Amino acid sequence: MRRRTLLGSIAAGLTAVGTPPPAFASQLHAPARPTRPVLHVHPGGSVQAAVDAVEGPGRTIVVHPGTYREVVNIPADKAELTITGVGPSRRGATVIVYDNANGTQKPDGSGTYGTAGSATFTSAAPGLTVRDLTLANDWLRADHPEITGTQAVAAYVTGDRSLFERVQLRAHQDTLFADTTALDAFDRQCYRDCYVEGDVDFVFGRATAVFERCHFHTLDRDVDFVPKGMVFAPATARANPHGFLAVHGRVTSAAEDGAYKIARPWVPTYETTAWPSLVVRDTWLGPGIDAVAPYTNMRDAYPWQSMRFAEHRNSGPGSVITVPENRPQLTDTEAVSHTPATYLGDWSPHSHSL
Repeated sequence: MRRRTLLGSIAAGLTAVGTPPPAFASQLHAPARPTRPVLHVHPGGSVQAAVDAVEGPGRTIVVHPGTYREVVNIPADKAELTITGVGPSRRGATVIVYDNANGTQKPDGSGTYGTAGSATFTSAAPGLTVRDLTLANDWLRADHPEITGTQAVAAYVTGDRSLFERVQLRAHQDTLFADTTALDAFDRQCYRDCYVEGDVDFVFGRATAVFERCHFHTLDRDVDFVPKGMVFAPATARANPHGFLAVHGRVTSAAEDGAYKIARPWVPTYETTAWPSLVVRDTWLGPGIDAVAPYTNMRDAYPWQSMRFAEHRNSGPGSVITVPENRPQLTDTEAVSHTPATYLGDWSPHSHSL
């Protein structure tokens, strides 16, 4: 049996600030001034314990540098929650990591976790803000040859108005599951200045998701076939005019040139009417992207050519147009409808201050 212990307890590593102690309030002979409660999690403590302790909307959790090996689940009733790490995420100062996979057996014997259930970090809370953290799933295929369900999610995000800033998302297959609370919901998500790495379909789901100035990195894989993987696998609902938008970003690779595709469409068996949508614009595509045929099919019944895939003014060796029919391009007029503002509508995401 795998031995894992969540780090610490709320008593060991969780403190709250922002509310005067009762004695201080009584000396004033008046109610304490309402302030925004802030919970601090230190190494040895538990981020999940802090989430559980949150009462009411608009709270903040500050996670101090360290590695927190645990699964974190933020339910829908924790609205407008902010979780922020201390220190730059690019240096991995504050890490939340676990290692469940789709095919991992649950401890209670009730079956496997499934793709969504494998996530290290899960949120269904509207108005979530996450900053300056690394969210990772360090499950490795090589360590578990007996498991065929190799999806291992770092973050599974639903809920409208979810903002991630300067967050690192690290895994292999299915790193970021950017999804919606329901099949007919158009939940909006914004990822700004984030780093996402993986190999197969590592940014996927049906959310309306904007990726601004994000760095996508394709990992090397010890396999003797190509493509080794795909960056995006959107599953946008047919009724949703907006799917994934990547703008002013870059795509790098640890694999050989041409080993990766930009995307393939995901039409789930539980939503066969999906019409995946992806626009990649003003983005540097490195040599790891197959410039000749940058898109492929997940299943032949749903060819990528019938999907809403397009590019606009990309640069880099992976962006070179050699076979025009393999690289749909937006005109300047069409590109006006594919901006962060048009995708996010009346939501202008910004950081919450402490």
